[in-house]
Amino acid sequence: MLSNIRIVLINTFHPGNVGAIARAMKNMGLTNLYLVDPNDYPSDEATSRAAGAVDVLENATIVSTLEAAIADCSLVIGTSARHRTFQLPIMNARECAESVVPEAVEHNIAIVFGRETTGLLNEEIAQCHRQVYIDANDDYPVLNISQAVQIVAYEIWMANQQAKSNENASTKNLPEYPHKKDMDLFYEHLEDTLYGINFIVRNHPGKIVDKLHRFFNRSRPEKQELGILRGILAAVQREAGLTDANNHADKKDTKKNEQR
Repeated sequence: MLSNIRIVLINTFHPGNVGAIARAMKNMGLTNLYLVDPNDYPSDEATSRAAGAVDVLENATIVSTLEAAIADCSLVIGTSARHRTFQLPIMNARECAESVVPEAVEHNIAIVFGRETTGLLNEEIAQCHRQVYIDANDDYPVLNISQAVQIVAYEIWMANQQAKSNENASTKNLPEYPHKKDMDLFYEHLEDTLYGINFIVRNHPGKIVDKLHRFFNRSRPEKQELGILRGILAAVQREAGLTDANNHADKKDTKKNEQR
């Protein structure tokens, strides 16, 4: 279960933090570390700070973009204490853990942490389904990134222990959600359709597409629901006489093959 939960670090500046995070993860049974465009890695300092968790560093996945880190995840949670213009459903660390542990039985889950100084950018939060924050003293709520990971990882460990001890716990009735890469293909299809029927003017698109992305990320359509939405878009394109209606499925299959 815990192996399906990945910790994603974006553009980490201090290698010592990466090592400390690896140690915090292993303390709590997490081993799946993704590093997005780290500033200084691999690093002797990271290895030193990891202590007995060097294996977490050695098995870390290094990617250049957040999209690559979360493409096969069905639930993406961004960590941030700040309120955003387009607010996602927000949870504290305990609520986050209680929500991810059942889903992690069947699906990949990503918990995303931003840069040490600036955190996650708005466009990165926009790729998440949920936002998690850590309760702290209002007079000084600032946490080091490794401390933040430790707290979230501890809550996940505790929720996992509780789930294992609950004989009546069942995940059989949990919905099946699409991966992030499937949602991205849906967004491309949606945008093509809205431009094609002139609902959005290409020269003046405004914020409609961004708001729709956040709407669907918040609502988290299930896999079958996403299929219905794709079917509706295809029907709209056919009725509107759009050429994309005939080749969008081919484009989708081509992109899936490229991602493989």
